[in-house]
Amino acid sequence: MPMTTLRSPGVRSPGELAERAARRRRTVALGPRARYHGPMADYQRISHGFDPVFDEHSRVLVLGSFPSVLSRENRFYYGNPRNRFWRVMSDVLGEPVPAVDDVDAKRALLLRHGVALWDVIESCDVRGSSYASIRNVVPADVARITGAAPVGAVLCNGGTAGRLYRRWLEPVTGIAAEVLPSTSPANASWSLERLEARWREALLAALG
Repeated sequence: MPMTTLRSPGVRSPGELAERAARRRRTVALGPRARYHGPMADYQRISHGFDPVFDEHSRVLVLGSFPSVLSRENRFYYGNPRNRFWRVMSDVLGEPVPAVDDVDAKRALLLRHGVALWDVIESCDVRGSSYASIRNVVPADVARITGAAPVGAVLCNGGTAGRLYRRWLEPVTGIAAEVLPSTSPANASWSLERLEARWREALLAALG
């Protein structure tokens, strides 16, 4: 007859104890920059960290996906000097390119022309600047802009922003976005000249 091993209540086997320890290692520590362990290694829970650009005159909303590491460090949009966003916007709007660290000039450039700027994601789990790794998304409260400004068009900077917008924000705004080629340096197949031409076509049409 097989022997039955009896265990006192509350006493766990070595296997159960090991599993509990593994679960604890996978638990997210509290805090906005908490680190994961186990299968989520290298992920961080990151909040956006800075405000949208808009005022009561904003007519077009430009959305990225989520700030890169450099943008989070600089606490403003497209902080990587290799990102072509500010060069493209300046060319399209017929203005000088703001200095890399001149946040006030960048904000004023957009507001003068009725352009609002934000990102689709308010917080998420992410590895560095890898948009492909984004998970556990909390979307931005886009009604903060659309409820205060006469936004009639949404332009998404790249396919990732477009996909995230369609899933999370389009049901809120009711506005179908136009997805434009990314200004990221990773989008090397699009030259600066091609980007400027495509963005000019879309942005000037949206501004009317």
